[in-house]
Amino acid sequence: MEKVKVGIIGCGKISGIYCQAKQVFEILDIVACADLIPERAKARAEEYGIPRVCSPEELLNDPEIELVVNLTIPQAHAEVCLAALEAGKHVYVEKPLGIDREEGQKLLATARAKGLRLGAAPDTFLGAGLQTCRKLIDDGWIGRPVAATASMLSHGHETWHPDPEFYYKRGGGPMFDMGPYYLTALISLIGPVRSVVGCTRTTFPQRTILSEPKRGQIIDVEVPTHVIGILDFAQGSLATIVTSFDVWGGQVPRIEIYGTEGTLSVPDPNTFAGPVLLRRGGSKEWTEIPLVFGYNTNSRGLGVADMAHAIRSGRAHRANEQLAYHVLDVMVSIHDAAEAGRRVELESTCQRPAPFPLGLPAGILDD
Repeated sequence: MEKVKVGIIGCGKISGIYCQAKQVFEILDIVACADLIPERAKARAEEYGIPRVCSPEELLNDPEIELVVNLTIPQAHAEVCLAALEAGKHVYVEKPLGIDREEGQKLLATARAKGLRLGAAPDTFLGAGLQTCRKLIDDGWIGRPVAATASMLSHGHETWHPDPEFYYKRGGGPMFDMGPYYLTALISLIGPVRSVVGCTRTTFPQRTILSEPKRGQIIDVEVPTHVIGILDFAQGSLATIVTSFDVWGGQVPRIEIYGTEGTLSVPDPNTFAGPVLLRRGGSKEWTEIPLVFGYNTNSRGLGVADMAHAIRSGRAHRANEQLAYHVLDVMVSIHDAAEAGRRVELESTCQRPAPFPLGLPAGILDD
């Protein structure tokens, strides 16, 4: 199959693992990288053998590049994606798709009008852990899903991230930062959400950066940092989700799904592996289920490779724009519900992405 030539815009911390994807997936040919700070792009190119370093504008104007991977900060996602689509490129963007519904809708409309592919992280739901969970649910091991819980509890990024300020500005916060992993996992396993209720608070109005190189700088927090949502799924399940930058520690499960015939303990949706634990009705013990799919290590770039295969074969890609927009809509709606003090009905929906078939060779994503 002919390789898809890829250009990366944004060479910050997350870009390294995406650059490694060309070593795993034969279909990807990363030919250029760009960043507003040229030194960062040069360092990535030298580290991973990317042949060309250029400006974002030069990358978008390169007729050789078919697919742009947008790894900029969330506040720039929509602007860069739109520019790439206008330049005739397929686009895959880090999460979230945008920071409000208007940005997301404009991207979907532009991609549709131009006949281009649009996809978005996270792609962790395609990893061995969550794909094994998907098969267990689809094969009826817990019966019909009735309810779920999801929790992401931390104390924020200012102790370790080199440039954490954007996590506390519009488009940041724990729901927009980590919610996409948890919501994408739940939607891929259970289906779309039809309505939400929410509560939010901002516990610490200022944060002090403790990491280098900006140690000692003060961040004025502009977004809620403890967010609780109640999700009513279209197929009838209910779930609670808690995302927080205000908590020093917790012992709650990442995700559990409760069915009519048993309970499934889902692994951390920010990873690709396990453990996957199952407790069937009537049993007093949990059973660890072997992972039956590939990609049980950090495989970011899996969604990009799946999109590249889809571009060549014509099938739907899994980390697609409808899923990403629905996740964005859910996150915005939780905040809207908290602000308004009422239930918010979702206007968007999506299909559950197709699961991977068993037995695919490593690095190949089509039968």
